[in-house]
Amino acid sequence: MSTDARSPGLLPGSLDPNFRVAALCSLAVLTASYGSVLYHVTDVVGGSRLMLATLVGTATLAVATGRVLRVRTALLLTALFLVGGFAVYFLSVPESQRALISVDRLVSDTVALLTGLSVLRLTQANVWALSVAPTPVFLSWYLAARRQYVSSVVVGGAALALVVLTGDAGALTTLAGVVGAAAVVGFGTLDRYGGTATQVDTLVILLAVAVVAAATLSAVPATEASPVLPDRDSPSGVTSLVDAQDRVEVVGSIRLSPQIQFRVESRADAYWTTGTYDRYTGSGWVRSGDTEPYTGRLRGPPDDGTEIRQTVTAKTELGAMPAAWRPTEVEGIPSDRVRVTPQGSLRPATTIEPDETYTVTSRLVRPDPSDVRATVDDYPDEVVERYTQLPASTPDRVRERARAVAAGADSPYEKAVAIESHLESTKRYSLTVDRPEGSIADAFLFEMDAGYCTYYATAMVAMLRAEGVPARFVTGYTTGERVGRGEWVVRGLDSHAWVQVYVPDAGWVRFDPTPVAPRESAEFERLMDARESGETGVDTNETLESTPVAPATAPDGGTDATPTPTPTGGQDAVGTQSGPVDDTGTDAGTTTDGGPELPSTETLALWGVILVGVGAAVRRTGAGARAVRAVWLRRRGPRRDPDADATRAFERLVYLLERQEGPRRPGETPRAYVERVTTDDRARRVLRAYERARYGNGVDRREADAAVDAVGELVRERTLPTRPFVR
Repeated sequence: MSTDARSPGLLPGSLDPNFRVAALCSLAVLTASYGSVLYHVTDVVGGSRLMLATLVGTATLAVATGRVLRVRTALLLTALFLVGGFAVYFLSVPESQRALISVDRLVSDTVALLTGLSVLRLTQANVWALSVAPTPVFLSWYLAARRQYVSSVVVGGAALALVVLTGDAGALTTLAGVVGAAAVVGFGTLDRYGGTATQVDTLVILLAVAVVAAATLSAVPATEASPVLPDRDSPSGVTSLVDAQDRVEVVGSIRLSPQIQFRVESRADAYWTTGTYDRYTGSGWVRSGDTEPYTGRLRGPPDDGTEIRQTVTAKTELGAMPAAWRPTEVEGIPSDRVRVTPQGSLRPATTIEPDETYTVTSRLVRPDPSDVRATVDDYPDEVVERYTQLPASTPDRVRERARAVAAGADSPYEKAVAIESHLESTKRYSLTVDRPEGSIADAFLFEMDAGYCTYYATAMVAMLRAEGVPARFVTGYTTGERVGRGEWVVRGLDSHAWVQVYVPDAGWVRFDPTPVAPRESAEFERLMDARESGETGVDTNETLESTPVAPATAPDGGTDATPTPTPTGGQDAVGTQSGPVDDTGTDAGTTTDGGPELPSTETLALWGVILVGVGAAVRRTGAGARAVRAVWLRRRGPRRDPDADATRAFERLVYLLERQEGPRRPGETPRAYVERVTTDDRARRVLRAYERARYGNGVDRREADAAVDAVGELVRERTLPTRPFVR
């Protein structure tokens, strides 16, 4: 058949608008799937409005020129989009980093993107997204405008595959894109070769079945060895807060692993840092930039600080290198196995094996509180650009709350103290929470009354950044259990998240808004449960000899009502915060108004697909039309004029007889048909009323009601279960 064939009944040269519109709408879904990922990148980093204009404008240009632009010219224009976009990206990279860009580096970065490197980790991620977007959008819509639907899907599908491989496209986004691509091919084929409504229904049913089947696939559960695990009853998925990965997603309910992770020998206790994150996505954190090889010495803090050495011995496989902030030197492990992040933390190139040991030299800075309180907001430009970022979609009420809490503070340090104290005193600690939709910081501040460390730290960083104070999200471990002079045992339940605030002339200063007493109570209870149940890897000879002491609480079962902010100045001292307690974590972390809890976006989308599929199946089988006619047949209807009622009664009679006795023959009169298929006097009574209403002098109210009642009796008798109503 010719590719220019048209649907029957259409004027020459015209297209079936239903199929064409359906194909273009499906292409819009495919474009929106990868476009939403690129839009999210610009929402996080900057330029979301420009991205939206780019996506819409490029698609509009492609459709407008699709019929007039030659294919060769369109391909040339696409190449110009691609080359020009990367040229803009190259020029946007800071000059100091531009020299590092080479052909080998471009190839390695491309391979990294295709094997899981998030776009958000790129230094100029927003520029990269804006540079890439026009190419697939223009070419896919240009090809669709020329009715080359398969080629259009190949281009759009390649763009979707890219963001899937980078790990930036979620399951729902990926599924929507795949379904959109399949629908483009299906509806496009119907558009090109002609199709029927039956074929459309079949296509919709198949797509709906594919979506539902894919959505019901179960996820692989996390392993028990992880320091932080999702709660058994929680659908959240997270393997660890502290394994030095490039991304941390804030999840719902979690449980803590009591297994020992490592030992530390040090003359000072510390928070053992494993990762620092600069880019807030609204749902979690990303570490931007690439790691660099360790060359023998790291940059120290602005102030020399106090030098300490920590010897860390792994007791299980570690995907991180815990160390006191700020590390300056690493020994005891080959330098080629150590990587340094742009934020200054250490990361192992390969897993640290059990019983493997390394030594880190760190410089601890403890500035005088009176000095840092007087510090003004004189920050380096690079620090401001990287560490005051907030997604454009962050609700304004977050900024308003931050402004209100920090209203009486005269310096960045005092703002940090005020926000830290506010979070400690207004939120309860709980490991059992429902992960909210949308912005984590906004939800924790306004919709939740409890949470754990990642919620506290995320909210504090967001509030500080809203006030223009550079801050970042940090993961690692708290001090752990002291087992001797200068020796600590650190368990998975000591994994933690906190905040670093940049203070000029002092560097990054630790603040911890999570209430200490309730956190330690939850950890203590988990440890006692593990010991009672005989879990392995929980204790050493030293910990078994020590006498565990439950954390102190206030007389009412909570903690001291007056929070004490962290006057640390450095990353090593442990604060003495306290706040409202929820040791057991039995209460949900969300505050409700007594109304029903709305289902998630994914659930609503899935049910929407199911309803569309069911609707198509009903249409395809004709069940919908039969159901409507069945209701019409059994319903007497409103009283109108007698002639109209008599006519409607006869129409119901004929429908009933045709379904059960066979249809009327061509040219057969109403009287001949009724007399042929039935001898029931009631049917003949309805026929006579119809003939007088239609062809005679009409009927009165009594005769019309008698006809209606007669049909009602016949319907009830002929549609009983003993004689089912069949087509």
